[in-house]
Amino acid sequence: MLHYNIYKHSTSEKWITFVHGAGGSSSIWFKQLRVFRSHFNILLLDLRGHGRSQPSLKDSFKDDYTFDVITEDILQVLDHCQIKKSHFVGISLGTILIRNLAENQPDRVESMIMGGAIMKMNVRSRFLIKVGMIFKSVVPYMLLYKLFAFIIMPRKNHKKSRSLFVNEAKKLYQKEFIRWFQLTSEIKPLLRLFRQTPINIPSFYIMGEQDYLFLPAIEKLTQAHQQAELFVVKNCGHVVNIEQPLVFNQQAIQFIKDL
Repeated sequence: MLHYNIYKHSTSEKWITFVHGAGGSSSIWFKQLRVFRSHFNILLLDLRGHGRSQPSLKDSFKDDYTFDVITEDILQVLDHCQIKKSHFVGISLGTILIRNLAENQPDRVESMIMGGAIMKMNVRSRFLIKVGMIFKSVVPYMLLYKLFAFIIMPRKNHKKSRSLFVNEAKKLYQKEFIRWFQLTSEIKPLLRLFRQTPINIPSFYIMGEQDYLFLPAIEKLTQAHQQAELFVVKNCGHVVNIEQPLVFNQQAIQFIKDL
C-alpha cells in the first residue's frame, strides 16, 4: 500500500485528498497543509515509487504501470482509511490521476481542484516526450528531468518550483523514472477522452498565466464543460500551489465551501 498521512479535523466531516505529480511527493503540499487542515480532514499520499512509497523487492520486477493501476493505488488507501468520498486536489500529472479516478469511480469524488492541469499535449510537449522516449534508457534520468523541468517552468519566478521538483526527483531510481515515463504512451487517448466527455462532478482548474504548455487547452475545456471553472493566477507558471500558495489556497478552499 502507498505511504500516507492523515490529519483529522475535530468537527469537519469533509475529506481533502492531495495527489502530487510525477517526480514529486506529498511534501510539495507543505504550503497547503496548515490552512487546509484548519477546515477539513486531510489525506496526503505518496504515489508508488515516490516519497516514502518505495517499491518492494517483488514490485521492482513488475512493469505494470498504467493510469488505471496507479489510480487503484489511491482507491486502496481510501478504502483502508474508510473514506467513502473526498474532494481531490492535484497538481500536474496528479490531475490526470484524479480525473481518471473520477471517470472510474465517480461516487468517490465530491469535487476536483486541479492545479497546473494537463488535459492536452501540444506540439512542443509531444516532441519533448518523443525525445525522452528515445533517450530514457541511455541518458541519466536526472538530466532528462532537469531539461523537462526547465522547459515546463522556464522563467526566473519558476525557479523555486523547478528546484523543488528536481530535488524530489533525485529520490527516484532510473528504473522507476522509466516506468513512469512509459505512462506517456497511453496519455494521448486518455486526455482526448477527458476533453470530449464532460463529467458531472464540480471541477475547478487553477492555472498560472505563464503555463504556456497547458493553459490554452484548459481554457477551451472550461468553455465547453458546464461543470468546469477556471481561475488564472497572474505572474505564475505551472506549479501554482508553490509559486502562489496564498492565491491557490484561498481559491481552492472557497470553491469547496461554496459547494
